[in-house]
Amino acid sequence: MSFTRRDLLRTAAIGGAATLAAPLAAPAIVHATGSLDPIRVGYLHTLAVDGQIWTAAHHGFWEKQGLKPTFTRFYTGLEIFQAMVGNSIDVLSTGAVISNFPSRGQGKAFLINSVEFATAQLWVNPEMGIASFADLKGKKIATSIGTTAHVFLDRALRANGLDPKTDVQIINQRMPDATTAFISGAVPAVALWVPFNLQIRQRVPGAKMLVDASAFYPDAAILGGWAARNDFYEQRKDVLERIIKAWLPANRELIENPEATLKMLQETQYTDVPLAELKEQFAAQKLFPAEKWAEMYRDGTVTDWLNRVTDFYAKIGGASDVIPATKYFDPALFLKAVG
Repeated sequence: MSFTRRDLLRTAAIGGAATLAAPLAAPAIVHATGSLDPIRVGYLHTLAVDGQIWTAAHHGFWEKQGLKPTFTRFYTGLEIFQAMVGNSIDVLSTGAVISNFPSRGQGKAFLINSVEFATAQLWVNPEMGIASFADLKGKKIATSIGTTAHVFLDRALRANGLDPKTDVQIINQRMPDATTAFISGAVPAVALWVPFNLQIRQRVPGAKMLVDASAFYPDAAILGGWAARNDFYEQRKDVLERIIKAWLPANRELIENPEATLKMLQETQYTDVPLAELKEQFAAQKLFPAEKWAEMYRDGTVTDWLNRVTDFYAKIGGASDVIPATKYFDPALFLKAVG
């Protein structure tokens, strides 16, 4: 398959967003102006993307920074960026797409959540004759084009001697639909991200995971994180700094108190996911304390990882005018927040 930049922009489905209110667990602490600043935040409902969001909400960290966020759920990062470019949201938290739209001048990345260490996975159905990479030749694979799962799939196929353009047929669907297509037997393989693997485990007992993204770490590390609309970034850096300051203690809670934090997240945000499964999702990402992130911001590790995924998008989209992460990712706000 070949894709143009316009193709990538058109892959996001219309709709699929549901606005959720953040739970409050502590009295609001207003900032100097005497009121809370409203912000519109788009997110994906997967632990590697929204873990810090809900942890910050539970502990009242947003309010302590003088922020009143409204959260809107999306099902792909492409959808979120389209919403932000269309001025429906101010900032977003997503996966690999953080390396896509900003590289074309649509949004500014300013905060990294995690490395999606093993969140992307390739599942096959042996009952449909697929038990290895060799069996995939000439077969259909469902995924969401332009997302974390697609970036991972491309790397996995090439690493196993398959050309994603000629040796397989990639079927582009929103991830809920791609998962359903696999479960129904419409396709023999699906590249997904957690927690969609839970449905497959439950409904296709014989399904087999061929590989996950951890096989290609750190050479092909996939980062997820935050971006702001261009005008919002230029005009409201004070708000972006406070987002980071709310994120920092939430990130620390996830690292230092994972048992209690995951239990809270399961009870309040992931009620349909057993705690054991949520812990598995947690293990599929790599979190780092603020000091380690600051080190990787400074030494170029983060920009290098971002650039590798940007190069993938440029290659499949045929784009020649993408800008490097040194221009679309701003580490200064984070480094200022951590001192």
